[in-house]
Amino acid sequence: MTKNAKPAALRKIPVEQLRLGMFLNEMCGSWMDHPFWNTRFLLENPADIDSLRNSAVKEVWIDTARGLDVDVGEAVTTPTETREEADARMERELEATLALPTKVIARVELASEVRRAAALCAKAKGAITTMFSEARMGKAVSAESMQPLVEEISSSVARNPGALISLARLKSQDDYTFMHSVAVCGLMIALGRQLGLNEDEIREAGMAGLVHDLGKAMVSLEILNKPGKLTDAEFNEMKAHPRYGYDMLLEGQGVGEIPLDVALHHHEKVDGSGYPDRLDADTITLFAKMGAVCDVYDAITSDRPYKAGWDPAVAIRKMNEWSKGHFDARVFQAFVKSVGIYPVGSLVLLESGLLGVIVEVAPESLLTPQVKAFYCTRRKSRITPKVLDLAQLKGSERIKRWEDPTHWNFPDLTELWSGMEARRAHSAA
Repeated sequence: MTKNAKPAALRKIPVEQLRLGMFLNEMCGSWMDHPFWNTRFLLENPADIDSLRNSAVKEVWIDTARGLDVDVGEAVTTPTETREEADARMERELEATLALPTKVIARVELASEVRRAAALCAKAKGAITTMFSEARMGKAVSAESMQPLVEEISSSVARNPGALISLARLKSQDDYTFMHSVAVCGLMIALGRQLGLNEDEIREAGMAGLVHDLGKAMVSLEILNKPGKLTDAEFNEMKAHPRYGYDMLLEGQGVGEIPLDVALHHHEKVDGSGYPDRLDADTITLFAKMGAVCDVYDAITSDRPYKAGWDPAVAIRKMNEWSKGHFDARVFQAFVKSVGIYPVGSLVLLESGLLGVIVEVAPESLLTPQVKAFYCTRRKSRITPKVLDLAQLKGSERIKRWEDPTHWNFPDLTELWSGMEARRAHSAA
């Protein structure tokens, strides 16, 4: 079933022109720049408008079919491009990744790896939880003891990266810090292989992902799980976690230079505006640049105490939209190549009018993944799920656009792409 709604009539306006009764459709800029759990809602509370005007968000898209427009005669900032034109431009930019060299690795099907990956996620969550608990008690961290776990994650990612990476994204809010470490470990390994790193470097990159947020063990749970915007003092405490993690790892055993570097510098940005050292593109290492991309992707695709995560395909497009000063271009393009323009679990609309979820992605065919179709938008009814290999259909069926799951009432999207009940997938991850 779909939610009843009129066709969107989108207009971009500066936040100064917001007023009660407008329907907020999208906030321009980074997912981390605004204080809201839901990003689409009717503005009914003056405090919400004040929060937006006090945030880093400068412009928003409103839907005039679902709420008020600007007042008649009021000057409107005319966007340089419509929402459709912006989406088309982002698609073209992402498709430029097709020209990159492809690291082809033999893979097993997602269906055969997903249950093994779910068991590994559960095992990894226990290990990371113990590591954080011991760190909070002041015990030295032993990276050597975590090496077998990195090897298992590396093997799973080699068999099919979409399984573990996508399952780890289904973390609960209470498990976020621990499962985020597992997800970033898998993402770093997949990205390292796409970049052509050697096996020793890939192993160290995976370890870096596993321990990159260890410093959060020294940040209070009240700050980590706060559902609203952090105060300046709380944000400064949160920003101290890279230094905390670096110091703890330095005191531990068997930690190499790469994990130390990523723990300290995964929040640096290539324009020099990151923290803790405000490094620029020339001084941030390749591994820290990798960590920045992987950390942000998993963060923005995961539900947090203060806002809902984005669909994977939405996240890729948003990261591309505001990546110019944040990420290294080569690393980000390789990341897109490793997870896909339409990552596993993304909801897409096909030219035929069928809706489906992505179940397989191959770096050599980013525009033609395998899609499990399950809903006909023309008949407005569910169909028996069927997997369509767009590469084999040779253009007779293609992806028209990505779809935002919040526009639909499908409770079983996780089950559709993973083959597992959502409850079991969540408890495993």
